[in-house]
Amino acid sequence: MEEPPPSSAARRTRERYEQLVREAKTLCASCPLFTDCLYNAVAEHDITGFVAGTTAAQRRSMRNLLDVEVQADDFDQLAGARGTRRPVSHEEVLRLRAQYPNDSLESLAMRLGCSLSTVKRHLRRARRGQSPASKAPRRRPEIGAVLDAFDAVVDQPRQPAASGTTRVA
Repeated sequence: MEEPPPSSAARRTRERYEQLVREAKTLCASCPLFTDCLYNAVAEHDITGFVAGTTAAQRRSMRNLLDVEVQADDFDQLAGARGTRRPVSHEEVLRLRAQYPNDSLESLAMRLGCSLSTVKRHLRRARRGQSPASKAPRRRPEIGAVLDAFDAVVDQPRQPAASGTTRVA
């Protein structure tokens, strides 16, 4: 249930999808973890598919209402996979240097999956007492606000759209 079928899909396919959505909404509504699941899907992680009785589009609308920005999870990073020439954090370079103080800078760059110049740049900044500008802490909404956004987006009755057609949230 990643994405709804296109309007050009066979009627039977669209009806089956709608049936699955109704069943999923019923299951989600009766789940004791619904509130936590919804909060995580809206405020913590950019999850695809049908989660907590919502579609990805509905969760985007809820985030817009809440003025929340969530980045997609980097599953390669979470799994510890390292690609070539990937950006690395300042803290990651310093942590690895402290962990392997006798390794060459080339060896650290290989461990990090980045270039030698990246390692050198971060170590120079550390010697100068500079660190990259830290990002402002992410604003997290209260659970009640997420539930209010859910009510506004998902439980919204059909309303006529500007073009004269009806819109379903």
